[in-house]
Amino acid sequence: MTETLQRPASALLPPLQLGPITVTTPVILAPMAGITNTAFRRLCREYGGGLYVNEMVTARALVERRPESLRIIKHEPDEVPRSVQLYSVDPVTTGHAVRMLVEEDRADHIDLNFGCPVPKVTRKGGGSALPWKIRLFEAIVSTAVREAAKANIPVTVKMRKGIDEDHLTYIEAGKVARDSGVAAVALHGRTARQHYSGQADWSAIATLRESLPDIPVLGNGDIWSAEDAVRMVEQTGVDGVVVGRGCQGRPWLFGDLQAAFDGREDRHRPDLPMVSATLLRHAEMLIPYFDGDERKAMQDIRKHVAWYFKGYPVGSALRTQLVTVETMAQLQDLLGQLDQSIGYPGEAVEGPRGRAGSPKKVHLPEDWLESQELNEDQREMIKAAEVDTSGG
Repeated sequence: MTETLQRPASALLPPLQLGPITVTTPVILAPMAGITNTAFRRLCREYGGGLYVNEMVTARALVERRPESLRIIKHEPDEVPRSVQLYSVDPVTTGHAVRMLVEEDRADHIDLNFGCPVPKVTRKGGGSALPWKIRLFEAIVSTAVREAAKANIPVTVKMRKGIDEDHLTYIEAGKVARDSGVAAVALHGRTARQHYSGQADWSAIATLRESLPDIPVLGNGDIWSAEDAVRMVEQTGVDGVVVGRGCQGRPWLFGDLQAAFDGREDRHRPDLPMVSATLLRHAEMLIPYFDGDERKAMQDIRKHVAWYFKGYPVGSALRTQLVTVETMAQLQDLLGQLDQSIGYPGEAVEGPRGRAGSPKKVHLPEDWLESQELNEDQREMIKAAEVDTSGG
């Protein structure tokens, strides 16, 4: 299974091999709650090659066949390979969920989420809090690998450096994941405490790359441009990059990334007409995703408006109307009011996007940091702790 792309001899990196899957352009769209649905994934894919991962789906909600979870894992026929990110805190539920994905032929690749820093996840011992309990981490990963292997489906792990600078887990967890049979490990160079603040620690990514010479290591954090991706590869030696917030409102970034990894210098420099046309196409693609519910599609596109128009001279009154849009006809009318002569503004539209915020207290289960092993109370808590809301 491979993308139908040919890499030039000047390519920065060879294709990324994940089991039977060949990712010709070694770029991965990071799962983002409420963002990386089918519509956005397909839009990004139109610009460049890579592996496009869906929103996080929780194991419990999947096993219980919650309608929203089934929507999240749905892929269109042209989405190949189908990549599903799974979240769980319990090995048994993990096994049931992976078995379901395998037996019902719903995925070609499974990624395990150990990077989410949000309180509703970490306070249950999940996401970026979980690798601290290293045996629990091992049990979840090995169970997923074992069940996925029945259909030769590769499993990867995405994680952070640790809970905070005093509780770093990425090297130990990376080695455990490798020994459990994962196809690759991706590291976001921040701790859970950092959330999305400060700078990503690319030196930690380089350290993990050196610690795991026998499997692919992928780098994530602060890739806002194709040039950032090239710098990460050069500084860390990673086998590929994972892109999250950098592509918000900029699906064409994947075209830039493919060009850079192919050794080309051409980049997208979108004028305002291109941006508005892309936003409109994004909105149109959301309608079938929400089963024809135009109002839901418009509610969803609102969050993207600020990202698409970052740095463009769009008046505050028009922006306000765009983020309260109700229908496609209204959206078309509002976009038609934009000054179509406005070209690419330059640096103002580049760089960081999305909320960086500040370091935050990590909400953890009681006595979580006292030991890397689960105590009896924590074991009982884990059994009941599977969050049942997919999408992060």
